Amino acid sequence: MQRRAFLRAGGAAGAVLTVPGAATDSAAATPRANQEAPDSFEPLGQIELSGGDPAEVVVGDDGETAYLATTYGFATVDLGDPIAPEPLAERNQLAVDGREFTRIFDVKVDGDRLAVVGPADEGFGEFNGFELYDISDPADPAVVDRYETGFHIHNCFFADELLYVVNNGPDDTALVIYDTSDDDTEEVGRWSLLDHEPEWEDVYWYAHYLHDVTVRDDLALLPFWDAGTYLVDVSDPSAPEYVSHVRDPDVGDDRSYGGSEAVYSLPGNDHYAAVDDAGDLLAVGRESWTTGGSAPDGPGGIDLYDVTDPTAPDPLASIEPPESDDASRRGGEWTTAHNFELRDGRLYSAWYQGGIKIHDVGDPAAPEELAHWRATDEAALWTARVANDGATVVASSTSRIPATDIDGALYTFPTGLGSDFETGGDDTDGGSNGALSDRVPGFGGLGAGVGLAGGAAALEWIRRRDDDR
Repeated sequence: MQRRAFLRAGGAAGAVLTVPGAATDSAAATPRANQEAPDSFEPLGQIELSGGDPAEVVVGDDGETAYLATTYGFATVDLGDPIAPEPLAERNQLAVDGREFTRIFDVKVDGDRLAVVGPADEGFGEFNGFELYDISDPADPAVVDRYETGFHIHNCFFADELLYVVNNGPDDTALVIYDTSDDDTEEVGRWSLLDHEPEWEDVYWYAHYLHDVTVRDDLALLPFWDAGTYLVDVSDPSAPEYVSHVRDPDVGDDRSYGGSEAVYSLPGNDHYAAVDDAGDLLAVGRESWTTGGSAPDGPGGIDLYDVTDPTAPDPLASIEPPESDDASRRGGEWTTAHNFELRDGRLYSAWYQGGIKIHDVGDPAAPEELAHWRATDEAALWTARVANDGATVVASSTSRIPATDIDGALYTFPTGLGSDFETGGDDTDGGSNGALSDRVPGFGGLGAGVGLAGGAAALEWIRRRDDDR
């Protein structure tokens, strides 16, 4: 596949204000170091934060700092030693002018700025909008601007001083773009599904909910749930333009869109989308559960598309979700696709209680599972992100799964980047899964006198980092 070259280059302009933030401390890190090195794909380290419940995590430009949405605020974590991640700062119980700012499911980083958006759902919190923080010192984030949108924000994307947020409600589902570069943040553009396809106006609004947004090379990826994933040119943020979309549902088909239960099942449910480094491979994850309806009925997987020509996405393959004894939404075992990252020919994906997977997508028409870890009763992974120059994956685990005792936490894993993995069978009863070959350096036994979990790849990265300092 060749790199896409047809999109125009674009620019921006936008905002600043200073307000101190309140911090709470005391998160506990749990290094998994005092044991023999595992011969399977397992966590390197784990950290449980003192407040909130983890949701999305992203990695800063330095590759060593994680920024974690925690429902009631956010946290920053030093990943420099992935075996013992260290809490840097927590901001909990956020408020704006005495009004509650809560249900924070997403944060995004752009240079030394952090965007904190919320609430993730309609009807939570009195302040609806976003705050921007100066994170030049990740241990001391400070508010520099805030903006009240008047609508809830489930997810966002932040790059080149442009903040892209999702706007959902009974009257519209749209991408809204804000310029944050000057003294005052301002809305500079938007793209509405209902303007593009008015037939969705008569459909229950959650069925065409814009769940997330990712932008690469001026192409916005917009998963509109049952309406499919739309590719929109945002090279001119003041005038976004439709490029193409994947899936072409019949709005008048026999599926009932009369209430919220209808949107929990397949088909549809486009939830998260991302492209690879070259912008040629698109991955679309579908979040769904078993509802007792007609087939397909169960957890959703991840679909891969060739977007070398973004005007004509070409389906390549689908990655099926891990197995589940009961994939219902309430009281079940969640193994549906959630968030993920494409990096250097690999797909790092989170599947809630289905755990974390690494796939080789060098041949995207035939993705190969390299590793899989799950602990069904202990972890429900929200996302997987690459850190530490590719040596580490960081994954957040949520406690939000109904009828479980799962604790929220942040995990680190080795990537084994550059090595060949061997995988084991699917372990639906929990525990590690995805045994790695003894031939792979870093996943078998370590040299004499070394008793650290995680292997030579992670240790070599730590040595290299310390030599550079």
